[in-house]
Amino acid sequence: MSRSLTLKKIDGKPGKVYYPLQLNHNPKPVPGSGELLIRIEAAALNHRDHFQRQHLYPYISFDTPLFGDGCGIVEACGPSTSASAQALLGKRVILTPSRGWASAPDGPEGPFSTIGASSLTTAGAGTDYLAVAEDEVEAAPEFLSAPEAAALPIVGITAWRALVIKSGNAVPGRNILITGIGGGVALSALQFAVALGCNTYVTSGSAAKLSRAKELGAKGGVSYRDKDWDKQLANLLPKDRPFLDAVVDGAGGDVIARTQRILKPGGVVSCYGMTVAPRMDWLMPAVIKNIELRGSTMGSRVEFADMVAFVREKKIRPVVSRVVKGLDNLEAIEGLYDDIREGRQFGKLVVLIANEERESAKL
Repeated sequence: MSRSLTLKKIDGKPGKVYYPLQLNHNPKPVPGSGELLIRIEAAALNHRDHFQRQHLYPYISFDTPLFGDGCGIVEACGPSTSASAQALLGKRVILTPSRGWASAPDGPEGPFSTIGASSLTTAGAGTDYLAVAEDEVEAAPEFLSAPEAAALPIVGITAWRALVIKSGNAVPGRNILITGIGGGVALSALQFAVALGCNTYVTSGSAAKLSRAKELGAKGGVSYRDKDWDKQLANLLPKDRPFLDAVVDGAGGDVIARTQRILKPGGVVSCYGMTVAPRMDWLMPAVIKNIELRGSTMGSRVEFADMVAFVREKKIRPVVSRVVKGLDNLEAIEGLYDDIREGRQFGKLVVLIANEERESAKL
């Protein structure tokens, strides 16, 4: 048998409803031709999971397992798998979190989807076992724990594309602002920028989060709760480069108004989300200054492989905020959703799929 965690359908309007969690028992999947059977060790939450429960996300499925982030052990190989896939038998792998985007630099070649509670794909990490195509996994860096490996996929690829591909400024000595530090994407962007030699600055509404960001290599940080945070940030910038080269933003809102004064002419705002509101003001001073606003959503399969290779090379460990044990531990999992709703997390929230009792039974 294989357990799965799904959403339970109840009546309610988008934004008003909050779908309960439901534990299911299903037959253990059998890998088909070119597929691998993965015993999932850990899965991680994203804001997307919270939005799905409110029906504020498209293509919701009540049958497909939750969670777009996960890792596990390759337990079996189906017929016609390649020699490289068979070499992964018994090893930890990271699930690719999306489908439909192979390598095009500008965007998906066709219909694009993210795994986890989606009607566009049957895959999700909230399950004991998952059969996936052999090219939908990457070998996990050996130094990562299961929670760390599960924490990487969505935030890693989103941060990689927003910073490395779209900002055009991920090079040593450039000044990069990353907003909303504490969230998984922002933290990954910080870790990547520091590893690339950028001068990295952050915003947060929490002094504790700003302090922890500095421990991770941020040059400085300001509280977005302060009315003059943009002026405070300007005072932190190096005297020989007193401007921002790029902003990596997941908030939206007034970020253009706040940063256009300190962005260089031709500076870039790379936006991967809008948690403040689903709109952003675009101002004439930004136009006159030739500032570019670039949207960025996750990334291609090729970029995902490049991101994992970079993490392996630089020995980057994703920041994990909290871990709970057991796919059937619904009360504890609800607590992770509470963390997202209240903004308490610093890093990723992770579910270890097997509880201790289940692991002991296997032994």
